[in-house]
Amino acid sequence: MTRGAKILSAALAAALLSLAPSFGDEPTYDRKEDVVYGRKYGTALTMDVFKPKAGAKGVGVIFMASGGFFSSHEMIQPVFLKPFLDRGYTVFAVVHGSQPRFQVDEIVADVNRAVRYIRAHASEFGVDPERLGVFGASAGGHLSLMLGLAGSPGDPDAADPIDRESSRVAAVACFFPPTDFLNFGAAGKSMIRPMDHQAPFRASFDYRERDEASNLWVPITDEAKLREKARAISPITHVSPDDPPVLMIHGDADDLVPLQQSESIAAKLKEAGVANELIVRPGAGHGWPTLFEDLPLFADWFDEHLKAGAASDPASPARSE
Repeated sequence: MTRGAKILSAALAAALLSLAPSFGDEPTYDRKEDVVYGRKYGTALTMDVFKPKAGAKGVGVIFMASGGFFSSHEMIQPVFLKPFLDRGYTVFAVVHGSQPRFQVDEIVADVNRAVRYIRAHASEFGVDPERLGVFGASAGGHLSLMLGLAGSPGDPDAADPIDRESSRVAAVACFFPPTDFLNFGAAGKSMIRPMDHQAPFRASFDYRERDEASNLWVPITDEAKLREKARAISPITHVSPDDPPVLMIHGDADDLVPLQQSESIAAKLKEAGVANELIVRPGAGHGWPTLFEDLPLFADWFDEHLKAGAASDPASPARSE
């Protein structure tokens, strides 16, 4: 398990201890496990779907089960989803192709596929296909931003009807996301090679391409290609005026994903006129003991921006609490 996965798992364990009793003996939701949203290399891509037994509002939020670009079914813990289920949201907990086998660009493709699948089956799930939000932490936050800022229309000529659907979402909320691999922590500090990253995360960036002569997957070493890979997976490069509203929460003592990553994209979103808010947690690192107390802020964000006829507000300044 990667360090990112351990961080998320530890936080989930803490949440289970503190919040589980409030669920009561009888679950207040129905859970459908292992819904197959796609396949690749003979492997199924799955999500779990949680729907409130009462008070479902017909709006969906998507949880990126990802830490350090590691993803597994075990990372889906209902207690992490409780603030959203309590508000009547149907929650789609998405597991993507995991590192070390798959790299970030392939993972981004997976989560785009997941949104397309949800939209194609929206009537079955009882949600409005135009009122979908997404949230996650760290790598999950990065993937949430990639969906929000780089989600794309479907291909009308695709053989698979799911691929004809859009992967755009209507609102984003995330914790401490990496946003710019070409300026990571400082202007010009690039993170384009596997060895630029800490050991637990290197496999996520170990990009390869098929050599036609040998039919082997060989490492990409060309700097121009690596820089293009880094640019393509950096949410900040995809900011545009039509992006959905974004909420970020980040600690100013984060030594894994610098606060600069959220600050820089918040400035870019504001410049583009996109509604956004950055909440800075003084003294907090990459996760903090009361992180789960911030989840209702995400639910508030979705309440505001996923309601019927919601319009974007002017970009909000960063603030500390």
